[in-house]
Amino acid sequence: MGAPNTASPWAHRIFGELADRMAATVPACILRAHARARGGHEGVHTQTREAYGHGLYAAQYEELAAGLADFPGAEPVRLQARTVIVVAGHLIYPIRYAKRDAPVTAARLRRATGLRAELIRRHGPESRQYTLDLGIDLPAPDEPHIDLLRLAPDTALVLVAYACSLTSGVVRLEWGSAELRAEDRVLLWHHHEPLPFRP
Repeated sequence: MGAPNTASPWAHRIFGELADRMAATVPACILRAHARARGGHEGVHTQTREAYGHGLYAAQYEELAAGLADFPGAEPVRLQARTVIVVAGHLIYPIRYAKRDAPVTAARLRRATGLRAELIRRHGPESRQYTLDLGIDLPAPDEPHIDLLRLAPDTALVLVAYACSLTSGVVRLEWGSAELRAEDRVLLWHHHEPLPFRP
């Protein structure tokens, strides 16, 4: 895996000279998002964990946007009232896929439709799924979500997938590229690898 914050050959291929800095910045952003969400939970003293979950959802975008904003050529884009950042032609998009330590290959989206699903289908890697030609005309694809029109058509997607909970903190953090299986919520990873971090 290499020394902490040393980027892999895949990251160097994606981000070039920014790869080592990306490999250091992205984990730090996710760890700060968890700390903020935990602080929010502790601040409201609720018996449920909804303050943590909602806080983490918002903070993950905010921390990544703040952490990546000053990278050379970084482009902020608003997607459903959240700012996300494009670095080196790649949109950096976080997904908390589990509350316990589970392999990233077990990651599923909550819904097979909506902006997140459409983002992965449109800007994820080219599908490896076999398509059956039945010789019939299929309906034309729906118009893209209006927010996705803010992205250049050739923008690629890098998913930052992590497992995290209020009590355990961030227990697994990876990044890579995945397609969304056509019929459901399953992510099919073309590439994924751990992002080293120090809790």
